[in-house]
Amino acid sequence: VQLQASGGGLVQAGGSLRLSCAASGSIASINNMAWYRQAPGKQRELVAIIYSRGTTDYAHSVKGRFTISRDNARNTVYLQMNGLKPEDTAVYYCFADGYSDNDQDFDSWGQGTLVTVSS
Repeated sequence: VQLQASGGGLVQAGGSLRLSCAASGSIASINNMAWYRQAPGKQRELVAIIYSRGTTDYAHSVKGRFTISRDNARNTVYLQMNGLKPEDTAVYYCFADGYSDNDQDFDSWGQGTLVTVSS
């Protein structure tokens, strides 16, 4: 199963971006989908996660500014980022886990998309 992320870029503080991540391959079902980020010199951290039933959790630092959603028909997860701050600058990675057509479980990462927020 492959994940393809898109939507990163350069934006001024206070601006918005929308990230997308589409899963492809021999997918039977996807359970959880999430976005992580890694800033220079820091560890990768969970930004937001959406569970199979649609419930969500967010890192405290993004709560109220970011919204995660998913389109199950398209095997795609989105991250709407509003009120961006310079400290949101990072490479953003999408993640998904589930089951493939041959009944094997999978967990996959996207390639990362860079978000840069200028002050």
